[in-house]
Amino acid sequence: MVDVHRTLDAAWKLAAARVVGALTRMVGDVGLAEELAQDALVAALEQWPRDGVPDNPGAWLTTVAKRRALDHLRRAKRIVAAGEEERAQDADSGDDVLRLVFLACHPVLPTVQRVALTLKLVCGLTTEEIARAFLVDARTIADRVARAKRALAAEPPRAAGQLGSVREVIYLVFNEGYSATSGDDLLRPGLCLEALRLGRVLAELVPDDPEVHGLVALMELQASRSAARTGPGGEPVRLHEQNRGRWDQLLIRRGFTALLRARGSGPPGPYVLQAAIAACHAGARSAEETDWARIVSLYDALVHLVPTPVVRLNRAVAVGMADGPEAGLALVDSLTDDLRDYHLHPSTRGDLLLRLGRHPEAAREFERAATLTDNASEQAFLRRRSTEAATPVGRVLVDTAAGFLTRPDLDRSTLRSYAQTLARLRKAVGDRTPIAALTPQDIAAMFTAAWSTASPKTWNRHRAALRSFCSWAGIPDLTSTVDRRKEVKRPTAVVDLDHVWQLPDAPPRERLLWTLLRESGAPVRAVLDLNVEDLDLPARRATGPISLRWREDAAHLLPQVLAGRAAGPLFLADRRPGPGRPPREGDLCPVTGRGRLSYERAEYLFKRATGLTLGALRK
Repeated sequence: MVDVHRTLDAAWKLAAARVVGALTRMVGDVGLAEELAQDALVAALEQWPRDGVPDNPGAWLTTVAKRRALDHLRRAKRIVAAGEEERAQDADSGDDVLRLVFLACHPVLPTVQRVALTLKLVCGLTTEEIARAFLVDARTIADRVARAKRALAAEPPRAAGQLGSVREVIYLVFNEGYSATSGDDLLRPGLCLEALRLGRVLAELVPDDPEVHGLVALMELQASRSAARTGPGGEPVRLHEQNRGRWDQLLIRRGFTALLRARGSGPPGPYVLQAAIAACHAGARSAEETDWARIVSLYDALVHLVPTPVVRLNRAVAVGMADGPEAGLALVDSLTDDLRDYHLHPSTRGDLLLRLGRHPEAAREFERAATLTDNASEQAFLRRRSTEAATPVGRVLVDTAAGFLTRPDLDRSTLRSYAQTLARLRKAVGDRTPIAALTPQDIAAMFTAAWSTASPKTWNRHRAALRSFCSWAGIPDLTSTVDRRKEVKRPTAVVDLDHVWQLPDAPPRERLLWTLLRESGAPVRAVLDLNVEDLDLPARRATGPISLRWREDAAHLLPQVLAGRAAGPLFLADRRPGPGRPPREGDLCPVTGRGRLSYERAEYLFKRATGLTLGALRK
């Protein structure tokens, strides 16, 4: 049997904006419009149990509400012709919704009233639902809504220039759901969902505004992490500790799509920049692969537009990850006066101090941060971190590993290798394991489980990474029971180039790469790093990052691969990079918009075609 009350509640949430928007246009008073809409709800409660739920509940509510409005207008003698009745009913519902959104977010209203009125009129939430979401008394919400209606009655709505206010309200609602400022729980999913729903509606109503799409992209990408942001007990889980397998891939794809729609002709606005930052995180397969340099550059642009202390604090975090904790700490300390009462300032400072090995100071900062937040979940989390930092034995693996991987002396390749080793260690023993509790037996068990069948080279690489980690962390060598394996150099296989040339499906790009490697004997990465402007075609040589020469076969293939290009990478990827994986400077083709072919992709293509590695092509 159909639950009429639940069906009506769901239908109203979907139809509320259209109904109240149309009624407001017809009667010119948002307060009266809401009363007429309530009449339609009462009629539904009377008729649906008797006659059954209509096939289209939203349309039924809209029709009945409009009839109530027309009856009111007739009684008030405000409609004088049948044609006027038709125009009153047939106006575009999208315009009605947009007008209602602008009205609810009118700048004349204080922020708390704008939020309450938007959730009530546009999202269809009841006063009690809004009160529960914000942990306040229902009477408080009712008063806010009533005061907002009175203010709007005295202030005619203006559509122009209010879109910024609408975006602000939507993001405020989302943020309160994504990171609650008070109460016991870190998340309030209901508010996130309402903000997302409202943002998607706004994007359909204002399809040409890049910032609206940027806002939607930002919310989609942030919401994708919701399931991984809290642990089993509701405690916060920091971004680099989150299980990325729990991130919602559908929301990530929707976020990337919205970000692509946000690309306008002018420079990106604040929401687009924030969405691009979120996309950098969403596009990284692991925390260690996050492109922090790119994130810093995006924050540089954001600070130029929104130079608030909070944005500068976020930039300091990114700088601390890209350039090391000392650089980040200097920036955080410069914001002390501006953010004295903001709990994330001492929390961030504690993180950086912990990575610098200044544990007593970090403990004090975490404790101070706990006193500045009203959220019980965050308080417990920060006090636990304070306890862990208070003594060296309290240092846990995840924090120590994060500090180790931000060393400025690690190149990209070494960083990736070390990150793989430590990720396996964290998985084996747990993120919160104190490093002082790790034993050589733990490490030996991990090596046996993870790499017992690996090549000696792989085994020794992970062993060396752990020895380096132990030395840096100031703990005994944990690999004492893991013996180094003897590596046997295998002779390089000689590849028959004629056979490679005859591969039926090998496109010119691959054939050129393979031929250049064979003819020049140059390292694979050096050849992949070649740019078109490095080539001297008549002389058959390159003078870029490496000097090399080629012969007839490569000379024959080069024009096909260049296809008239005069600049950019010689070897291009198969497609344009997504918004979450922006290429490094110089790695983007100005003609095609595609990035540079990666070593991993080139190796995969050759191995798939021949069963060998690219190194086999070098003489």
